[in-house]
Amino acid sequence: MIALHALHRRLLPTLATLLLSMFWLAGCDTAPKESAANQSPEKLYAEAKDEASAGNFERAAKLYEKLEGRAAGTLLGQQAQLERAWALYKSGDKATALTAVDRFIKLNPSSAALDYAYYLRGLINFNDNLGLLSNLAQQDLAERDQQASRDAYQSFRQLVERFPQSTYAPDAQLRMNYIVNALAAYEVHVARYYFRRGAYVAAAGRAKTAVQDFRQTPASEEALYIMSESYAKLGLTELHDDAERVLRQNFPDSVFLTRGLGAREHAWWQLW
Repeated sequence: MIALHALHRRLLPTLATLLLSMFWLAGCDTAPKESAANQSPEKLYAEAKDEASAGNFERAAKLYEKLEGRAAGTLLGQQAQLERAWALYKSGDKATALTAVDRFIKLNPSSAALDYAYYLRGLINFNDNLGLLSNLAQQDLAERDQQASRDAYQSFRQLVERFPQSTYAPDAQLRMNYIVNALAAYEVHVARYYFRRGAYVAAAGRAKTAVQDFRQTPASEEALYIMSESYAKLGLTELHDDAERVLRQNFPDSVFLTRGLGAREHAWWQLW
């Protein structure tokens, strides 16, 4: 009997410790865990911002999407729409980013952030590798998505015309100028391609488009030269003389007049 009591006394601490451990583990299992579904909109927004700041744009886009549904109809919901579009753009998902920003513009026509929405739509279409601070010397105009450039131009123009006082307007105007020069240079690029292959009718046509549609751009000098030379090759003397006269009037010191297409020592972007 004494031995049983002694055994009981020895087991009590062990049992107590075991019971306490069981209660502690049960408490851990039943403790509420905060998930994205339970987070407040403000905390969810802060987490999405942190992910974006860390460069985790795909994760950020998903969090913004959840926030957009959670805060629908509020200013925070609108902010989530725009920041999701930006995160998608940064993650490389251009198509979904454009869909998101177009949806924002459609659903929020009176939003105070509408100018940024137009700016963002322009940026999405504006080739990152052709930004104002990029190494333009390595860009091949023939490989560009010209429709995207035109779409970007339209978005930037809407911003500048509708919101001339916007903080985004000056940069949008610079990008518009750049796009015009790029589109003009592309037309001349194609005209030069045709000319060097003896397709003089096509060369004259593309050069004429560059001159008519993109006046006052650096590329118009070479366009006029290609026009005049193409007409000369075709035996169209009067058209040749007219094109050369315009070239001499607008670019009296043009090196194309003395060196031909070999005068292209500098890329068009260095002349802008």
